[in-house]
Amino acid sequence: MFVGDSLSRNQWQSLVCLLYTSVPKTNYNATRVGDVSIFTFLDFGIDVMLDRSVYLVDVVREAKGRILKLDSIEGGKLWKGIDMLIFNTWHWWNRRGPTQPWDYIEIGGQYYKDMDRVVAFEKALITWAKWIDTNIYPAKTMVFFQGISPSHYNGTDWNQPGVKTCLGQRQPVSGSTYPGGLPPALTVLKNVLSTIEKPVTLLDVTNLCLLRKDGHPSIYGLGGRTGMDCSHWCLAGVPDTWNQILYNLVS
Repeated sequence: MFVGDSLSRNQWQSLVCLLYTSVPKTNYNATRVGDVSIFTFLDFGIDVMLDRSVYLVDVVREAKGRILKLDSIEGGKLWKGIDMLIFNTWHWWNRRGPTQPWDYIEIGGQYYKDMDRVVAFEKALITWAKWIDTNIYPAKTMVFFQGISPSHYNGTDWNQPGVKTCLGQRQPVSGSTYPGGLPPALTVLKNVLSTIEKPVTLLDVTNLCLLRKDGHPSIYGLGGRTGMDCSHWCLAGVPDTWNQILYNLVS
């Protein structure tokens, strides 16, 4: 089961496609129950699932509005007993305005209209880490974290000042070092992962994705020219590499 936002969906779709093309005549069933999408390989008895949980912690509607609860993770009841879990969050933490799906942040019984988003991200990860240590049994479940998948909306980061999107990018960044450096969220994530007692493996995809400024849908995403998408990834493409890394870690 993949647990996270639309970058998790990117990886889930990639894995489903990779598995299906390896056994193209197999029987399958695709369903969705609530926030969980399930692709079942009927001949093998295998479910490849996606739980849409963009913050990992809970967003709950209360009398005063939609509350992002940094120390609550009731949604974790869906994750128990799964053979392999691949978590991810970060993409939604800087959302503001109409696309922000909460009105208040709550932690320790205190409500905040807002706070530093990186701090909130860290507090949520700490809650998730405690859930892992309390609920995961390594003999049953392997746990991975997808890592921080970057966007490409600022050409200054790859030495093209004035470029505002990934449109027209046809080549990766040359070399193995990204001029703009690594995102601060990655340091936060690695620090929290280092505190977990149960085994959790980081799919450290950040640097390889930073170099792939050419790998996004840009204006050619689902539905045609409806926007500029320099956050998600084309398929076939970068997420296939994420799954090749995952495959090598479990095989």
